[in-house]
Amino acid sequence: MSLRHLPNIISLLRVALVAPAIWLMLQLRYTEALVIVLVAGLSDALDGYLAKRFGWHSALGALLDPMADKVLLVASYVALAYLHLVPLWLAVLVLARDLVIVIGAAAYYSLIGRIEMAPSISSKINTVAQIVLVLVVIISQLQPWIPPALITVLLWSVAATSVWSGVSYVTVWGRYAVRATTPHE
Repeated sequence: MSLRHLPNIISLLRVALVAPAIWLMLQLRYTEALVIVLVAGLSDALDGYLAKRFGWHSALGALLDPMADKVLLVASYVALAYLHLVPLWLAVLVLARDLVIVIGAAAYYSLIGRIEMAPSISSKINTVAQIVLVLVVIISQLQPWIPPALITVLLWSVAATSVWSGVSYVTVWGRYAVRATTPHE
């Protein structure tokens, strides 16, 4: 094994952290859940840094990294909604955005061909907002001094960035699809 596979291994480890993180949340063991979600969130930054810094990009990594993020975040939002710590509509919105992107990418691939998606700035902002909200909600279960207004602002930030990034992906990839299927003169 060479070091160039390290970002992929980190992404796989992030996927492996999902089940324990969710189980701990559902057991109301917020301190341990917080540590695991924080490690998972930091591992996202680490694998991205390593891939960019050393040019350790791969087709597998391009799939694994966003998949690891989505599995962790969607599962966290579903668990937090189940615990009534975030509204159900927000968990549904987070899931729906990801489904639209995955279904759109699959449709593009099957109808047009190879797709090389790169995360947009709106998607990166959305991912950071989602991670921050999960962390703050978990911390709020441990520290009652977290103001409810902060959680409300973060909830609406996640909602807004989810819609923004979802619409952005649909718009950008819709244009690519039109260009790819329009006959050139």
